[in-house]
Amino acid sequence: MKFTVLGSGSTGNAVLISSGKTRVLVDAGMSAREIVRRMNEMGVAAEDIDAVLVTHEHSDHVAGLRVLLRSIKCPVYISGETEESYYRTRAGRENGESEGSKRKNALEGRTVEINSNRFFRIGDIDFEPFSVPHDAVDNFGFSAVCDGVKVATLMDFGHINDLIREKLRDCDAIVVESNHDRDMLRTCHVYSWDLKQRIMSRTGHLSNDDLAEWLNRDFDGRARNIVLAHLSQRANEPHLARLSAETALAMRAPLFRVETKISVSQPQTPTEWIEF
Repeated sequence: MKFTVLGSGSTGNAVLISSGKTRVLVDAGMSAREIVRRMNEMGVAAEDIDAVLVTHEHSDHVAGLRVLLRSIKCPVYISGETEESYYRTRAGRENGESEGSKRKNALEGRTVEINSNRFFRIGDIDFEPFSVPHDAVDNFGFSAVCDGVKVATLMDFGHINDLIREKLRDCDAIVVESNHDRDMLRTCHVYSWDLKQRIMSRTGHLSNDDLAEWLNRDFDGRARNIVLAHLSQRANEPHLARLSAETALAMRAPLFRVETKISVSQPQTPTEWIEF
């Protein structure tokens, strides 16, 4: 079992999970050409992908999907609500209707409907999805389990609730959002106040401080690798996000010290494989 974050940030997100026998691409938020290039860089050809798993319909998670399906022949695992939303385009966008039609044509006969709260299996990997609080129609995080190894991945959620706390227990590795620094977000001159409110809301995106609080108080300490993902490229900074997380771990009570490595995913380059 191993995984790499092919890229993560405001400009696009994709994760590759491999059991050796099964290779699953999670989301396709970058261009198809860039996704294929990065998979090749990590030693995986497009034709080797066994499935694409779509967590939700926002463009930074599906922008490259339609074109990518020309290069790969595998099924797309997607919930019914997310699929319907993926076909809709925002009113007023040029060629919006034709884009929706192109998406439908690309996915015709290629989808496997999943439920965001029900187990499913792809090859020899068991997936346990769970709903997360975000302003998408049916967004979910999940844990992927194979040969006793459990890897959790969750991005795009506004706060850590009891369900998330439960699902992040007993993981060997976690890919988790650390989207923004609150002060940087408040002073970001590029974002409108409405956008800032959306990001900071309980159905928006998780801040460095929110993640740090979970690491300090609720993290069970089992995961030896935590990868920080979906960092804002305007309202966060990789070293700041890492420092916030590492400080939270260092400040845990002496009886609950951990030996967890914190790494940060990048928008332009894949992370190294994390293997078990």
